[in-house]
Amino acid sequence: MEKILKALEYINPALCSYQEWVNVGMALKYEGCTVSDWDKWSKSDKRYHRGECERKWDSFNGSESPVTGATIFQMARENGYKGNEGSELDWDSEISVEAEDMPKQVEKSEIPPHIQLITYLETLFESSENVGYVTETWKKDGRFLPAKGHYDRTAGQLIEALSKCNGDIGAVFGDYNTQAGAWIRFNPLDGNGVKNENVTDYRFTLVESDDMELSKQRQIIENLRLPVACLVFSGKKSIHAIVHVDASGKDEYRKRVEYIYKQCQDAGLNVDIQNKNPSRLSRMPGITRGEKQQTLLATNIGFKDFLSWEEYIESVNDNLPDEENLANVWNNLPELSPSLIEGILRQGHKMLIAGPSKAGKSFAQIELCIAIAENKSWFGFKCTQGRVLYVNLELDRASCLHRFKDVYEALKIKPDNLKNIDIWNLRGRSVPMDKLAPKLIRRAKQKNYTAVIIDPIYKVITGDENSADQMAAFCNQFDKICTELGTAVIYCHHHSKGSQAGKRSMDKASGSGVFARDPDALLDMSELTLSDSIIKQLENNAVCEICMKWLRRFNKSSEVSQDDKCSEVKMRDICFKMLPKTSFELLMKDVERARKEVQSRTAWRIEGTLREFQKFEPINLWFKYPIHIVDDSGILKNVDDDFNSKGSNWKQNFGKKKSSEERKQERNETLETAFDACNIDGEVSVSDLAEYMAISEKSVRNHLKEHKKFYIADGKVGMRGKEKVE
Repeated sequence: MEKILKALEYINPALCSYQEWVNVGMALKYEGCTVSDWDKWSKSDKRYHRGECERKWDSFNGSESPVTGATIFQMARENGYKGNEGSELDWDSEISVEAEDMPKQVEKSEIPPHIQLITYLETLFESSENVGYVTETWKKDGRFLPAKGHYDRTAGQLIEALSKCNGDIGAVFGDYNTQAGAWIRFNPLDGNGVKNENVTDYRFTLVESDDMELSKQRQIIENLRLPVACLVFSGKKSIHAIVHVDASGKDEYRKRVEYIYKQCQDAGLNVDIQNKNPSRLSRMPGITRGEKQQTLLATNIGFKDFLSWEEYIESVNDNLPDEENLANVWNNLPELSPSLIEGILRQGHKMLIAGPSKAGKSFAQIELCIAIAENKSWFGFKCTQGRVLYVNLELDRASCLHRFKDVYEALKIKPDNLKNIDIWNLRGRSVPMDKLAPKLIRRAKQKNYTAVIIDPIYKVITGDENSADQMAAFCNQFDKICTELGTAVIYCHHHSKGSQAGKRSMDKASGSGVFARDPDALLDMSELTLSDSIIKQLENNAVCEICMKWLRRFNKSSEVSQDDKCSEVKMRDICFKMLPKTSFELLMKDVERARKEVQSRTAWRIEGTLREFQKFEPINLWFKYPIHIVDDSGILKNVDDDFNSKGSNWKQNFGKKKSSEERKQERNETLETAFDACNIDGEVSVSDLAEYMAISEKSVRNHLKEHKKFYIADGKVGMRGKEKVE
C-alpha cells in the first residue's frame, strides 16, 4: 500500500477523466487502502465534492475482473514514476524483454535443437492445430521486440518440415536474429490472427520470473508440482514454464491463471503478471539467443492437469495448524483469553443471544455495546472496555442511531466513549454471510475491535437453517471473523415457532441444533408469565413511589408511616389531604402514566449454556422500553417461565406427537396469517413473508408449494383466482 500511495503522488486528479478517477478509487479499495486515501488525493481537483468519494466507495463491491493497483502504477509511470512494481498489461501487449546481464550457466542440452522443437510441438499441440510463431524482430531503445509473426501453419506441417530439415530450424521457421532469439505461442490459433479472440483452446499459461537464480526458479516450480507441459530456458535470466490451465473458456482461464499465479507468489516465485494473455509469446526451444540456447529442459513434469494439481494444492494448503504433543506444553500452558463479559464470554470467542420476538434482543445487544464501550456492567456482569462494531441489518440508519441515544439516556450513562462504537448500517444492502465475512474482515482489519455484534443473523443466513451441514458452514464464518480479527463475535437468533414448553434453553433456537452448540456462550431469554396479583403489586409499588415524591416536594413525607408507604390507597388519601388540589390532580396524571408503564412491562429470565465458565444462576429482568433492568426486588424469582407455566398438563401435551396432516394444517395456517398481515395490495413479496415468519425464503417457497391456494410469480405471492390483470 505504501508503494501504491507513493505512485499516486505522480497522478494529478485534475488531469484525470471521470472514469480514470473512478478506476483509481476501485484500485485503492481492491489493494486495501482507505476511502480517506482516495478523498485526500482527490481534493486537489477543483471538481472535488465533499462526500462524493465515500458515496462512490460504498458502491465498489468487486467484480470478476477487478481494477487493481497495477492500474495506478501504469498511470504513474506515464507521468514519470520509476518504481519497479509489476504491472498487468493488456491481453495483447508485447512480451517483456529480459535484462542483458547473464545468468548462471545452464548446461546445453544434448538433444539436437530441431528435435527439442519437435518434442515441444508434439507435447503442446494436436497435429491439425495452427501454431503462432515469430522469428522477425524490430528494435526500439536498444531492445529487440517480436513482430506479429506467422499463424497459418499447423503443428503437423511444422513437425514434418522439421523432421526433414537436417537441423536447420531457420529453413522451417525462417531465419532469425541470433541476438534476439525467436518466440512461439503455446495455445493453438484459428489461423486468422494472433489476438486473444484467435485462441481456439485455453490450454496453457506461461509462468515466468526473472528476479531470482535459475536453479531457485526451477526448484520452486518442481516443489509446487505445477502441471508443467514444457519447461524452457529463455536463454537469459528466466525459465518459462508452460503450465496446464485446461479451461473451458476465457472467464475460467482468467480465474485459473490467477489461482496459479497466487500459488506461485505464495511459494516465493515472483511471477511476471503480464503473461496472462492466452495468446502470449514464449521462448522457442532449440533457438540460439546470444551466447546461449533457448533450451527445452523437461516435458510433462508435476501433475498431468490443472484439476488434479488444484486438488493437491488445496489438500496441502489447508491452513490448519500442526498437531502438538501435550507433554511439550504441559508445564508451559498458554494463557487463557481474558474475559470480555466476566463469567460468560472470553475475548475472541462467540456468543449467541436467543429469544422470542418482543424480547428486546436488539436493545440487549445495544446495551452490551454501550457497556463494553463505557466500561460498565451488562445485566450485572462486568465488561472489559474496548471498541465495538455493531452490524445493523434490520433498522434504517436514523432509527438505529436514535435507538443508541435512547438507550444511553435510559441507562443514564454519560456518553464519554462514543468513539469506541462503530455502526455499520446494512439494511437493504446485506449479503449472505459467506460474502459479508470477508468484507467485514477487510474493513475491520486495522480497527482493533474487541467485539463485533451482528444483529440479526436471519438476514444473512445462507442455506436451509434446518440443515446441520449448511448451518455448520454458515457458523464457520463467525469463526473466520474471530480468527482473522481476534475479536469476539456476538449475534442473536429467534426461537422456533410454537410453544417452548419442555425444551432446554439450548434447544429453543430456531433451526438446526448447530446454532446452540456452535457458540462458546448461549444466553437464552424466556418470557415470564406475570399473574394479576404481581401486576397489582407492581402498580401498588409504583403509585406509592410517585406519592412519596410529591409529598417530599411539599415536605410532608415525614408524616407518613412505614405501613402507609406500602399501600397505594392510604398514600392517595394522604396526598389528597395534604397536597393542594392542582398538585393532587397532576399527581393522579403521573399515577395513570405509571399504571400504563407497569402494564406495558414484560418480564424475562436469562439462562446460560457456557463452554468456558460455570453455569450462573438465572437472571430475572424487566424490559422497560427501551432497556432491560435486573430485578433486584426478587419479585420475579419464583415466577414461572414458559417452561413451567403450563402446569402439570404440559407433559401430556408435549408427549402427544402431531400427525403429518396436523403439522401441514399448522404450517398452512401460519402462512395464511403471515399473508394477511403483510398484504397491502393483493400481493406480498417472498422476502416480506420470510421476515414476518422468521424463516428463510427457501422455506417460504416450500410452504407455498405445499399450500395450494397461493401463486408465486417474480418473487410476489398472491391468492389464486385473484391474480392481478395489467
